[in-house]
Amino acid sequence: MPGASEGVVVAGIDGSGSAGRAAVWAAGEAARRGLTLRLVHVYSVPLVRAPAVLPSAEAIRSGFEKRGTDWLAEARDAVARRYPDLAVETAVREGSPVAALIHESRSATMIVLGSRGLGGFTGLMVGSTAVALAQHGHCPIVVARGKKPDDAPPETGPVVVGTDGSAWSDAALACAFDEAASRGTDLIVVRVWNEIVDHGAFRAHPLAVDPAEIETAERKAAEEQLAPWRDRFPALPVETVVVRDRPVRALLGFGARAQLLVVGSRGRGGFEGMVLGSTSQALVAHSACPVMVVRPAEAVTGVAEAKATYREEER
Repeated sequence: MPGASEGVVVAGIDGSGSAGRAAVWAAGEAARRGLTLRLVHVYSVPLVRAPAVLPSAEAIRSGFEKRGTDWLAEARDAVARRYPDLAVETAVREGSPVAALIHESRSATMIVLGSRGLGGFTGLMVGSTAVALAQHGHCPIVVARGKKPDDAPPETGPVVVGTDGSAWSDAALACAFDEAASRGTDLIVVRVWNEIVDHGAFRAHPLAVDPAEIETAERKAAEEQLAPWRDRFPALPVETVVVRDRPVRALLGFGARAQLLVVGSRGRGGFEGMVLGSTSQALVAHSACPVMVVRPAEAVTGVAEAKATYREEER
C-alpha cells in the first residue's frame, strides 16, 4: 500500500462525529510536533452475490470511494478551522481497516481513532481488531475520547501513565514523558498494587505482610524505574502515586482529571493483559480522556528529540 508519509500523525476517518473529533485531536498532536496530519479512510466492498438489478461491484466500489472522499473533506475542513496552517494529506483505501492501519503505522508517529464510529472503523478498539493493532502496530495507538460519547477530548490537565516495572511500562513511560513535555503539563505516574498479584508473580501476599511495607517497596521500585526518565527530563514536574487498588479503577480515577492516559500494551503484575482483555476494554470504553496504548518497540520513539527540545525551551 504505497503513499504513507514519514513522521506523520494518522487519524482514521469513518464519517462519524467521534472520528471528526479524533481528527482535530490528532491535528493538535501534529501541530505541536511540526508534523503532517494524514487522514485515512478505509472501505471494503462486500463479496456477495446480488441480483442483476443492483449496481455492479465497480459502481458500489465507486460509491464507497466517493463517500470516503467526502468524509475526508469534512474532517479536513474541521481541522482547518482549528489549525489553518497545518499540513494535511488524505488517503482513501480499499481493504481491511486493520491491515491498512498497521501499514500506516510503519511510518507514523501515532495512529489516532475515535471511540465510536461508522463504516470500517466501527468498534475499532473493541475485540479482535484492538488486539491486532496492539500486537502488530508499529507506533502508539490513541483512542481519542471525552467524558461523554459526544464530548471533545479534554485539553487541560496532566498526563497520567500506568507503570508496573515491566519493559512494557517502560515504553509507556517513554511516551508519557514525551507527551507531557510537548504539552507543557505535569506527569502523574501511577503504580498499583493489591493483595492478589505482586510484581507479575501469580501469588497472594502472605497475610502477615504489613501493607505499609508493601507500599514502601512499591514506591522504591517505582522511583528506581523513573530515575532515568527524571534525568532525561529534569524540568518536567512528575508526581509518583502508589495506590492499593485495582488497575482499571485507579487509572480511570486519575484519568478523570487528565488530558491523556498512557498505558503499555502488556505488562506484569496489575497490568498483565492490559490490552488483551477486559482491562483495556474498560479503559477505552470508560476513560474520560484519550487513551494511548504503547508497545516496547516505541520505547524510545521521539524521546531524544523531545528531551533536546524541552531542555532548550527551559533555557
